[in-house]
Amino acid sequence: MSNQIRVRFAPSPTGYLHVGGLRTALYNYLYAKKVGGKFILRIEDTDQTRYVEGAVENLINSLKIVGLEFDEGPKVEGDFGPYFQSERTEIYKQHIDELLGKNAAYRCFCTSENLDKMRTEQKAKGLDTRYDGRCRHLSKEKIEQKITNGEKFVVRLKVPQEGEITFYDVVRDKITFPWEMVDDQVLMKSDGFPTYHLANVIDDHLMEISHIIRGEEWLSSVPKHLFLYEQFGWKPPKMAHLPLLLNSDKSKLSKRQGDVAVEDYLAKGFLPETLINFVALLGWHASGDREIFALKELEKEFSLKRVNKAGAVFDIDKLKWMNGQYLRTLELNYIVKKAIPFLDNFTLPADDKLRKIVDFGRNRVSTLAEIENVVKPFFSLPKFDDEAKEIIAKGQNLFKFWVENLEQLDQIRVEDVNNLLKESTKKVGVKGKNLYFPLRLVLFGSVHGPELPEIFEILGKIEILTRFKNVIGNV
Repeated sequence: MSNQIRVRFAPSPTGYLHVGGLRTALYNYLYAKKVGGKFILRIEDTDQTRYVEGAVENLINSLKIVGLEFDEGPKVEGDFGPYFQSERTEIYKQHIDELLGKNAAYRCFCTSENLDKMRTEQKAKGLDTRYDGRCRHLSKEKIEQKITNGEKFVVRLKVPQEGEITFYDVVRDKITFPWEMVDDQVLMKSDGFPTYHLANVIDDHLMEISHIIRGEEWLSSVPKHLFLYEQFGWKPPKMAHLPLLLNSDKSKLSKRQGDVAVEDYLAKGFLPETLINFVALLGWHASGDREIFALKELEKEFSLKRVNKAGAVFDIDKLKWMNGQYLRTLELNYIVKKAIPFLDNFTLPADDKLRKIVDFGRNRVSTLAEIENVVKPFFSLPKFDDEAKEIIAKGQNLFKFWVENLEQLDQIRVEDVNNLLKESTKKVGVKGKNLYFPLRLVLFGSVHGPELPEIFEILGKIEILTRFKNVIGNV
């Protein structure tokens, strides 16, 4: 066993990367980077009934998009593969035989109908609905007879029935469970595939995992896992159980109340950098009050000691605020590249003009998906209702004045726009909203909006003249 820090993210390929899964992957990744360790991706695909085609590829792609590169895993082979549990079944079967030989596990022949009946009876008596151990004391002869008869069976862990177990968790310190609260967990299903509880203990040991960092929902399983480590004579890894992710009403974050998949948030225009930063703060806090962190900065700042015990609320408003910060501060060319898929309803202009349009949009939105609506006036001639047409009718002399003067310029600079605004008051006799409203309406489609020099800068001389001429004598 090496002394190197080795952590793992071990998802099931059930469809998509949950933001809770991203938080688990991120904390494992950050801890490995902080201490110079290895971050391993292992696919826990032993439950064939839940397997979703393409899920592994989606999961790996989501991790790649947000910048979490693993050191070992599918297609990044190390010395501890294979990294798909479905390819490790022979290993698990050997260890099941060892547990049966030590009388630390037993075969259970109860059918699903038997188990349903048992639970119904337990509920009626007000008892806990854990497995009651009815196959725990079957004689060797009875077991052999049932196997000969072709009866299907699972293999269950034979946990102690008295006393308690105490263990240390990095986040929660000392934890004690009475054994009477721990059930005889199924370790091997009737199809020969292991359950999570057996496979993850064996794989964590054989892959030399030093720290298990996972969600709080696995805390109640730790006694079973530690019992397995003891039976195999192995030293267990250190453990850190992360707080639950909660909706704003403090219920557990679930798809029923909104998006929970990383790919959903990316599709809605949240940046990968935002998701990483936001998720990092769900259950962990930095040493100061700072909230904006790049991934490289998180690698230096992260500490398991500052992971909270209490559940973390997934605040969508804060996520939007943070995304807005990133949209405005990240390099413009990068934002343009990210924005292009969200502008596919438009014929995109040359690079320089597109940069100006995206720069305009990113300063006024919270997500990339919102940019389309904000920049729409730059891509098509405005349409006018009756009220707008009245304003345009009154502004005919103003528009003609601007066309005459603009046609004499090689290019339109900010000072040219400001000079023409002053001249409009002198020569055409309009000022205030009677000056600004008609100009902005014709060029941007609304009397309210950006400053006129900014509109001129983005549209350019040819498009400006086209829009003015489009309304002269045409109302």
